[in-house]
Amino acid sequence: MAYTAPLKDMLFNIKYLAGIDQISQLPGMEDAGFETAQAVLEEAAKFNEGVLAPLNWAGDQNPTSWKDGVVTATPGFKEAFQQYTEAGWQGLQHPVEFGGQGLPKTIGSAVGEMQNSANMSFALLPLLTDGATEALLTAGSAELNAIYLEKLISGQWTGTMNLTEPQAGSDLAAVRTRAEPQPDGTYKIFGTKIFITWGEHDLAENIVHLVLARVSGAPAGVKGISLFVVPKFMVNGDGSLGARNDVQCVSIEHKLGIKASPTCVLQFGDHGGAVGFLVGQENRGLEYMFIMMNAARYGVGVQGIAIAQMAYQKAVEFARDRIQSRPVDGSLPAAGPIIHHPDVRRMLMTMRAYTEGCRALSSVAAAAYDAAHHCQDAEVAKQNEVFYEFMVPLIKGYSTEMSQLVTSLGVQVHGGMGFIEETGCAQYYRDAKILTIYEGTTAIQANDLVGRKTARDGGQTAKALAVQIEATEAALTATATPDALAMAKRLAAARLAFIDVVDFVAGNTKAHPNDVFAGSVPYLMLAGNLMAGWQMGRAMLVAQEALARGEDVAFMQAKITTACFYADHILTQTPGLRDAIVEGAASVTALSLDQF
Repeated sequence: MAYTAPLKDMLFNIKYLAGIDQISQLPGMEDAGFETAQAVLEEAAKFNEGVLAPLNWAGDQNPTSWKDGVVTATPGFKEAFQQYTEAGWQGLQHPVEFGGQGLPKTIGSAVGEMQNSANMSFALLPLLTDGATEALLTAGSAELNAIYLEKLISGQWTGTMNLTEPQAGSDLAAVRTRAEPQPDGTYKIFGTKIFITWGEHDLAENIVHLVLARVSGAPAGVKGISLFVVPKFMVNGDGSLGARNDVQCVSIEHKLGIKASPTCVLQFGDHGGAVGFLVGQENRGLEYMFIMMNAARYGVGVQGIAIAQMAYQKAVEFARDRIQSRPVDGSLPAAGPIIHHPDVRRMLMTMRAYTEGCRALSSVAAAAYDAAHHCQDAEVAKQNEVFYEFMVPLIKGYSTEMSQLVTSLGVQVHGGMGFIEETGCAQYYRDAKILTIYEGTTAIQANDLVGRKTARDGGQTAKALAVQIEATEAALTATATPDALAMAKRLAAARLAFIDVVDFVAGNTKAHPNDVFAGSVPYLMLAGNLMAGWQMGRAMLVAQEALARGEDVAFMQAKITTACFYADHILTQTPGLRDAIVEGAASVTALSLDQF
């Protein structure tokens, strides 16, 4: 299916909610105002609509293959990746000093959404390379960075993150891959890593693996993990490629979705040891790898929005064309397009409202990231950092869980045709499932929200956000329009439910941990629902003002209507979630283990 980038909605968020012109006043961001954002997004739309989207179905039908250690990508992917790198897309957000364009995350995240809507299997490759780049920028030595960063940022080489092992899924304390120090300062790496996205392929000339391993004598648990660069090919002193390193792809997984993205089993050290180079200091590897993980978690949340957008577009297209049944209100004399039926419109509005709400939240969080990294006022930078860090588990968890619902609704809109692969909507449903699992399951995001983001500071950050939401409610109430008053009412109810849960989490995590963690995922869903709804409330205010000026009337009216739907049909779920969390913990753990 063709893809049309939602440029108007992206640019609306970037301009009015994220405040791109304020970001462009930050040091290093001077050339990144709205005009730049518009120009970049328009070019990105052309590339993703014209080059990546046509390969998406082909990748699902003709997946990446493995034979005798060689991984061959879907036909067309290599040429597309060459176009991608030649156009400079890989370096969009990275420092100019290493060949990047230095643009803000606020722009980069919108471009990333387009890539993932057009072709999520393809987009995983630059996403992981971005993560590896961020880790090296943060913790890599000058020597390592001189060798690897420019090539990663150009896309000449690609990057991976190697965490998971057969016996160690999300529990990284169980990592067994070992690193043996060598006299020349390098390390020999031995072990097996599984689920390595784009861990082997034929699109780039080298692959830079970032690998978690234990140095001999390291402390047990996560405190004894170090991080290493292990290149597929060794790099000579002049920057040219040398001998093949001792790391091999021994198989790729056969998956439910994202079939064109090779998920590899990598074996290190079967022939004497893979050469690795320490990143930063020994035993601080998890700390450094978390930089990659945090970047990837935000990126996976954007993937959820992206795949939901595609499911929505496909469902709308089908609903306009599919003729079935006379409308219940008699508005047509005979059977008509199913988009006339109220329940189909309910499903389409649900898909649209969830997607727009999560897109707005991701854009605002990206702006906070930019301010945290570029604002010279230390206090303002810190406030933005705290805001962004609170939002990451919500964007990752809520947006990906949202994508499950939206892609399922996309199949439902198609009816029986949705269950047939040839219609294409089933691919979005299958591709979306992994999003709630990789880079930390929804439960892991919820545990982060409970432990690090709420209980640790006694709920202060969460309650500070509630104060900001209350200010938006006041602004909505002040306009006195029926739509704004209804939105303010729904926001207030959701905010009060959120505060009740925050108090419950902050007050019981230590004393009654099972009770709190029994409701951790519902808490994440409540918080994500509210934060996205808050952005829809802000969007309504902007749209009302624009309508008063006669600006882009059709778009602004649709934005207000979508915000109203979000308030009436999505925000209203929060009081029930509150009750389940605060009052329903006992029934979660009431059955004895042998009763399951």
